[in-house]
Amino acid sequence: MQHRIVVLGAGYAGAIAAGRLARRLHREDVAITLVNAGPDFVERVRMHQLAAGQDLAPRPLGEMFAGTGVELKLAKVTGVDVDRRTVSVVGVEDAGEREELSYDTLVYALGSGWNDQGVPGTAEYAHEITGRPGALRLRARLALLEAGAPVVVVGGGLTGLEFAAEIAESRPDLDVALAARGGLGDWLSPKGRRHVRKVFDKLGITVHEHTAVTGVEADRVATADGSSIPAAVTVWTTGFAVHPIAQATTLEVTDTGRIVVDATMRSVSHPDVYAIGDAAMAMGAGDKPLRMSCASGTPMAWQAADAIAARLTGGKLPHVSLRYFNQCVSLGRREGLIQYVTADDRPVRAALTGRPAAVYKELVCRGAAWSVANPMLGMPTRPRRVVREPAGSGSAVRAAA
Repeated sequence: MQHRIVVLGAGYAGAIAAGRLARRLHREDVAITLVNAGPDFVERVRMHQLAAGQDLAPRPLGEMFAGTGVELKLAKVTGVDVDRRTVSVVGVEDAGEREELSYDTLVYALGSGWNDQGVPGTAEYAHEITGRPGALRLRARLALLEAGAPVVVVGGGLTGLEFAAEIAESRPDLDVALAARGGLGDWLSPKGRRHVRKVFDKLGITVHEHTAVTGVEADRVATADGSSIPAAVTVWTTGFAVHPIAQATTLEVTDTGRIVVDATMRSVSHPDVYAIGDAAMAMGAGDKPLRMSCASGTPMAWQAADAIAARLTGGKLPHVSLRYFNQCVSLGRREGLIQYVTADDRPVRAALTGRPAAVYKELVCRGAAWSVANPMLGMPTRPRRVVREPAGSGSAVRAAA
């Protein structure tokens, strides 16, 4: 009997994990199903580019996983029962047909969406770029704006900086502003902060620092000091919220719904479940939580896939400490910032800026997409065979070399 592995979500983390598992384990002995609501892989790190009017090449998941042994199921996940080890889905190509998938091992990688932080008017009037649909809606809205129209980006994190610079560069006729609760790039090194400010000044972006937005209306945003900022379009980039499905299960989750996992990305409450990417609460270097990002999701996927394969084969578990090396920020197509960081993500003095940093960031984005599009390459390990475990072991099968 094949060991059934179901992977939920085909973002960076889920797609990489599915491909790596297919490489590690013998396809005759495992059935790997990758569930995703859309037919294409979405380069989430490029959504600011898509929203700003640039075209991105489609990356069909069916082509990526052709010949790998991974079965792609286009469906929306509606529920997970971790006690019965089943997943409820609704098909997206077959008139909403409902189906229940059973698993022996579940890899939960449903990721995250935008977080409106409960600010009044945000859901009604603000735009988000956490996914392709939102980015396309914003793209269409921006295309209708006339010269001089004000665009306000709320949120001074990586996404906010990238989108503000991207739209200001591609649409210099617009009046672009950014509202940040803290200082501009205040988590960066002094060199990094200076460079961001220099680029924003060059692009003509107005920065409202130490400004808390308390409400969003059709033509403005309200701030905590009682003033307002004109906004024909408001773009909300204040962080991410995970999919609520995990919180509705008996999995141990945080108060924000992230699944608590150990160093191998295995649920601390349900050993048949692994969680990776934004949906997981995992600890990195310095015993600090990994931040929601592609930079975290990719190594989490490697860790989970290798741990699953090791447990099934009786091999050595991975003991790689997940750490950071840099934060990559695109500031339009011609400028960038590579902020080097400690293992636990604290900035150091060193930073790469300007055109070299823009090229570096582009190579990072291409490399991330390549690793998803070529799931069977770059791994010399031969697949290992699966045999039945002794009765009472708690799993349906186990693998042998």
